Amino acid sequence: MTREQPLRICAEFSMKLDWLRFDSSKGEVEILKTRYFWTVVLTVCLTVTVAVTGCRKAYDNPIANNSEQPDKVLFDKAINDIEKRKFELARLTLQTLINTYPDSEYIAKAKLAIADSWYREGGRHALAQAEAEYKDFITFFPTMEEAAESQMKVCEIHYEQMQKADRDNTHALRADQECRQLIMKFPDSVFIESTEQMLRDIQEVIAEGEYRVGTFYAKKGSFRAGANRLQTVTDHYPLFSQSDHALWLLGETYEKMGSDFQKNAADSYAKLVRDYPLSPYVEGAKEKLVAFDRPIPEPDAEMFEVMKYNLEHRTEKGRLGKTFGVFSGKPDLERVAKRGKPASGPLIPTVPAGIRKMTDLSSSLAADTDRNKEPGSAEPSAEVTVETVEDPSETKLGSE
Repeated sequence: MTREQPLRICAEFSMKLDWLRFDSSKGEVEILKTRYFWTVVLTVCLTVTVAVTGCRKAYDNPIANNSEQPDKVLFDKAINDIEKRKFELARLTLQTLINTYPDSEYIAKAKLAIADSWYREGGRHALAQAEAEYKDFITFFPTMEEAAESQMKVCEIHYEQMQKADRDNTHALRADQECRQLIMKFPDSVFIESTEQMLRDIQEVIAEGEYRVGTFYAKKGSFRAGANRLQTVTDHYPLFSQSDHALWLLGETYEKMGSDFQKNAADSYAKLVRDYPLSPYVEGAKEKLVAFDRPIPEPDAEMFEVMKYNLEHRTEKGRLGKTFGVFSGKPDLERVAKRGKPASGPLIPTVPAGIRKMTDLSSSLAADTDRNKEPGSAEPSAEVTVETVEDPSETKLGSE
């Protein structure tokens, strides 16, 4: 239904009402009833007119004017087609504009409209095309205000396709990368605040995936693998909603790995006391530090305020959400932090405890080689022996 049709119908109803008002062949009561009926119909008609013409969200056309230039005509026609969801026709029109009028003032808007048409169409294929078009727009028009908006749309494309923490995290990692790109390239953009919250959401999902794997390994008895995953989570994602429990479990895991890892365990407990002072695991961590004869650190004032704010603004799933959430592929974001700086770099796995870094090993080998090159010394051996600290969990599993 076009915008003119409801108005035309209303006018016809009004004329019908006037005709009935002067129809002497009908009784007065019947005329009054008829007039009442058509008054109600006219009111409903006007309501529908307002809904059709005023409630629909039109595609934003910031350069609309009354010009009759051919490139302007093509652009307006394409925008009208996008509003009517005729995306393929709109893209053909916009491509015609770009090819026919390469110097037009509408070139940038046309390229952005092509990307928006793919984005509005939806679906995996269309969203992939939209991402490519937005990237092209940023490449060709990096200084325009719409460049930041285009980067934001790329973030949203992957953000909306994120899955739960125990599933494929490809889109979560891509969304994390694209959001960090927006903050780095457009630091003064109006999208910074919303992008940082998106990053907190995304990093909650990534951290939960690592946390689940680390918890599984730790409970299974593969302490070194579990400690490595938990260490990565606590080092890289301090805003993760379960970081306090991850630190507690990390300390326990290091304790089970033997006395050689007592310092690692104490460091985990100390970080728990310092950075998560409102955690229910703080008292237990203090007792562990006393047993290790280690000082108990003072709570960090900034982290205290951040944790307090996030706990006060944390939401929990209702009964229906818990019941039907099992069938949803979307991640659970109720416990996500609302304050605090998200991680500014990508997730980089840490080196497992007890394993020497390759850089340290290379330096050691180079020093040994230099010493062996002294006059009268024997040729250096090509055999390399790397000593690692024994993991008692692996010994136990091997004996079984």
